[in-house]
Amino acid sequence: MTRLTALSAVLMIGAVAACSAGEGEKVGSSEADLWSSQRPGMGASIYDGGVSFRLWAPNARRVWVVGDFNGWYPEANELGNEFNGNFSGDVAGAHRWQKYKYVIEGPDGSRFWKSDPRAGRVENSNGSSIIHDPGAYWWHDGGFHTPSFRDQIIYEMHVGTFTSPFGGVGGWKSATEKLQYLAELGVNMIQVMPVAEFPGDRSWGYNPSFPMAPESAYGTPEEMKAFVDAAHQKGMGVIIDVVANHWGPNDLPMWCISGECLGNGGPYFYTDWRAQTPWGHTRPDYGRPQVRDYIKDMAQMWLHEYHADGLRWDGTKWMRTASGDGTDDLGNAGLDMLKWINESVASQQPWKLKSAEDFGGHDWLTKQTSWGGAGFDSQWDGEFVHPVREALIKQEDGWRDMYRVKGAIEHSFNGQATQRIIYTESHDEVANGEARLPERIWPGNANSWASRKRSTLGAAIMFTSPGIPLMFMGQEFLEDGWFSAEDPLDWAKAHNYHPITQLYRDLAHLRRNWHDNTRGLRGDHVNVFHVNNGQKVIAYHRWDQGGPGDDVVVVANFSGQWLSDYRVGFPRFGMWRVRFNSDWNGYSSDFGNTPTLDTDAVGGGQDGMPNSASFQLGPYSVAIFSQ
Repeated sequence: MTRLTALSAVLMIGAVAACSAGEGEKVGSSEADLWSSQRPGMGASIYDGGVSFRLWAPNARRVWVVGDFNGWYPEANELGNEFNGNFSGDVAGAHRWQKYKYVIEGPDGSRFWKSDPRAGRVENSNGSSIIHDPGAYWWHDGGFHTPSFRDQIIYEMHVGTFTSPFGGVGGWKSATEKLQYLAELGVNMIQVMPVAEFPGDRSWGYNPSFPMAPESAYGTPEEMKAFVDAAHQKGMGVIIDVVANHWGPNDLPMWCISGECLGNGGPYFYTDWRAQTPWGHTRPDYGRPQVRDYIKDMAQMWLHEYHADGLRWDGTKWMRTASGDGTDDLGNAGLDMLKWINESVASQQPWKLKSAEDFGGHDWLTKQTSWGGAGFDSQWDGEFVHPVREALIKQEDGWRDMYRVKGAIEHSFNGQATQRIIYTESHDEVANGEARLPERIWPGNANSWASRKRSTLGAAIMFTSPGIPLMFMGQEFLEDGWFSAEDPLDWAKAHNYHPITQLYRDLAHLRRNWHDNTRGLRGDHVNVFHVNNGQKVIAYHRWDQGGPGDDVVVVANFSGQWLSDYRVGFPRFGMWRVRFNSDWNGYSSDFGNTPTLDTDAVGGGQDGMPNSASFQLGPYSVAIFSQ
C-alpha cells in the first residue's frame, strides 16, 4: 500500500518552467509591492501550512485569488506578477477542499472572475474551483502490471450510462460495483469515454470545459481513483479517452483568460482560421509553449496521479491538420506536440498504451519517433470495422463481399498486430446515424435469430483477427437501439441473454490463450488462405511462432446455408480440435447446434496449405480449430 506524497509538486509542473521569480523575491507593481511564489507548479499546489496559486494570464494587469480562505474578499490576496505571463502567490492557511476563483484585471482595467483552468476539481462547469490534493488517496494496486499490448481486450465504457443508480447519472461508485462482471467477461482493459468536466451532467464527454478536473456528476477524484484501484486489483487496466483537438465550446475557464480575446478566445486558442473545428472555434494553439505544457501536464496527470494505463487521443487528424482531411496543416505544431508527449510517456512508462483515433491510414503514426513516426503504439482501424459491418448488415447473402472481409482481416500497420485497434461496435459506430449492430441487422428486431447469429459472427471475426479487440459496453448482451448519453444500459438484457455473454466470454478466453492452445491469436501473423465468394466462406490461419498450441485455423460462414463436408486447407498434419463453434445451442436455444467436430487433416493439400480436412459448419457461424 503506497501513498503519493510528492504529487502536488510533480504532477502540476507546467509552464512554470519559465518562471524565475523566487520566494522572497519582490516583484514590482504600480499598485503595491507584491511577493510571487517560488514554489513549483501551476494552479493550486498544497504545501505544509498553505496553498500556492499560479495562473497563466499573459495580458492581465493584476490578478487576485479569492475563496473560502479569505471570505471571498476580492482584494485580500493579490498575486505577484512574474513578468513571464504568470501571476503567483502563497496563501497561508488555505487548505484542500476549499473553493476558490481568480479575479483578473484586464488590459482595459475591467475586472472579472474566472475559475482555474488547471483546477483538479470543480463544483461543476459553472461553479468554483476546489483546492485538490493529488496525494490524498491511498492506493492498493502495488502488485498490478498493465497487460501487455498483445494480451489486451478493451471494453469501452461511458461512465454516465454504464449504470443508472436510482434512475440517475451513473458514476464511479456504481461502475466499481460492476468490475467483477467485467473481469469474469474476460476483458482486461477498460477504456472510459472522456471524463473531464463538461457542461451539465449528461454528455458523451467530447466537450470538455476543465480538461484537468474529473466530471463532478460522476463523483469525486478520490472515487475515480478508487475505481482505477479496484480495476487494477481485479487484473484490469484503465485507459482514459482525452480530447485536445478542441475544448468546449461552452463553460471554458481559459476563454479570454486575460480579459483580452485577441480576436477569438485569447492566448490558449488559435485566433485565426486555424481556430475552426467541427465543434467550434476552440482549437488550442499548439504552437504556444504554455498551451503545449498544459496539454502535456493533463496527459501526465491521468497516467501518474490517476494510475491510468493508457491514453486514447480523440480525433488526432484534427490536431495535425486544420481541416481534418490532410489538405492543410498547422505548421506541424500539433503533430510535434503529440510526438513530444508520446516520447515523454515512452521514456517513463513504455508499457502504457498510447493510441490514436486518426483514420488517416498512415503507418508512420504508429512508428517510433526515432524512426520518423508519431510515437503512438496503436491506432483505431477504420479499414476493419467498415467492411466487416457492411458484410454483416447486408440483407442478402449474395451482397456480402468476402474479398473486402479478407482485406479487413489482413490489414495492418507496419506488420504488427497490436498497432491497430479493431471493433464492430464503438461509441461512434452505434450513434451518429448508426445503431447497435443487432439493430442494424434487423431494425426493430435486434433480438431476432439473424441479429444474434450475424452479430456474434462479427464478434468472432474481431476476436480472431490481428489487432487489439475492442467491444462497446452492452455489446456482449445484445444491447439494441443506438447509444445516447440519456439512455443507460438495460442490464436486464445481461440476464435475458446471458448465453450470448458466455459466447463473448469464451472468445475472450481463446483470444487470451487461457487454455494454452490458441497462442496464435495473440501473434502478428495471418494468412487468409481460403475465400469462397460464391458460398460466402472465408478461412484464415493465425500463428505466433507456429506449432501445436500455437497454430489456429478460423473458418467463417457468412451465408444462411448449412455446409456439409466442407473442405479447407490446414497448415499441419493430424487431429485438429474444435475450440469454438458459434452455432452451439448453448449460446441460444434456437441455434442449429451443427456438429462441427474435431477433424483429421490429411495430406494432399488445398488452398496453398500442405494438408486439408473437412467438417460441417452452421449458417452465419464460425469454427475455431487448433492442435
